Amino acid sequence: MSTGFFGDLQPIRYAGPGSKDPLSYRHYNKDEVVLGKRMEDHLRFAVCYWHNFCWPGGDPFGGETFLRPWMAAGGDPMDQARLKADVAFEMFQILDMPFFTFHDRDIAPEGGTLAESNANVNAIADIFERKMSDTGIKLLWGTANMFSNRRFMSGAATNPDPDVFAYAAAQVKNAMDVTHRLNGSNYVLWGGREGYETLLNTNAGQELDQLGRFLNMVVEYKHKIGFTGTILIEPKPQEPSKHQYDYDVGTVFGFLKAYGLENEVKMNIEQGHAILAGHSFEHELHMARSFGILGSVDMNRNDYQCGWDTDHFGMNVPELALAYYEILMAGGFTTGGTNFDAKLRRQSLDPVDLIQAHVGSADAIARGLKAAAAILEDGRLKGFVDDRYAGWQKPENAEILNGGSSLEALADRVHAADLEPQPKSGRQEYLESLVNLFV
Repeated sequence: MSTGFFGDLQPIRYAGPGSKDPLSYRHYNKDEVVLGKRMEDHLRFAVCYWHNFCWPGGDPFGGETFLRPWMAAGGDPMDQARLKADVAFEMFQILDMPFFTFHDRDIAPEGGTLAESNANVNAIADIFERKMSDTGIKLLWGTANMFSNRRFMSGAATNPDPDVFAYAAAQVKNAMDVTHRLNGSNYVLWGGREGYETLLNTNAGQELDQLGRFLNMVVEYKHKIGFTGTILIEPKPQEPSKHQYDYDVGTVFGFLKAYGLENEVKMNIEQGHAILAGHSFEHELHMARSFGILGSVDMNRNDYQCGWDTDHFGMNVPELALAYYEILMAGGFTTGGTNFDAKLRRQSLDPVDLIQAHVGSADAIARGLKAAAAILEDGRLKGFVDDRYAGWQKPENAEILNGGSSLEALADRVHAADLEPQPKSGRQEYLESLVNLFV
């Protein structure tokens, strides 16, 4: 039954590029085949719970602007959580997107004890289970919020207090149980406050050991309960801790290698977080592809004039084309997908704005995907890169990387052949122009 929150809005349908209806898909045609796969199966869109149904529209200088009915002061928290679930699944159906994502504290209020909090989460998960069965909507991933409550002000897994570490482990166990029960495709660990503010009160080596043990316990529990989804880490620099241990893909991969987890854990990469780390989105995706740990993405963009994570909806087609080129080059998503980790601007008050934002971003992403596929089919970009490194395919050069050479041997080779290598153009402007042919 309709909650009435979205009025008489009907499910969004594909109308084609010629449509002038802002509430129709003009480029996202879920059944269109791209590189032999349906667009819906390439993109695996997911709608997030937190920004859409939990964020009140506030900022550091002013309070809430959205005034959602399930946020009203004085309401029964569980009644509000049930209403929020009804509105959420109504929105998922209007958007006709296959997945959703959530934190445990998004879907149900925190109780006086962890047992009460878990009971609240499981009660809403019961509702989810029924709604998922009725609608066919699936869970891309679940996670635990271990950053909002003041107990986590000094971290969760990296907290100097072992009791907080134990509490975090117990909270993650329940979130994993719920994700498993709902047949989630992944489980995400977003550190939040897994970092430090000052070294004057921090033993970073101790905290990294704690984080490594915590993540190993997560992996052990995954196998114990038979969860077949992927464990994902979402890197994020700077916010909220000044020095985050999960700064970027390269940092996290080094951590995974150090604690024997590189074959068990993959990355959930967010564009906004890449920007905060001083990278581009495609850089982080490329690094994850190179390391073989690309799992899923949180799709948004930052305001480039601001120095924090602003979570705009992704609308920049050239940026998206380069991102999905990296994803396609990695073989595409398996258990992962494209999660709209984005929020409305605080002046976008109306329920229809929630729908419009997702529709516009889905169309931009679809255009980016098709451009990326065209670049891949054209072959010139990949061909240029392959040619640039072709010398390493010669047996005598491949032997260097395989450990069959030495400094002395290479010095002898240079002197014997009187080598005087000359630089070759990287042709960046040509390649940028080539990409622009498709976007």
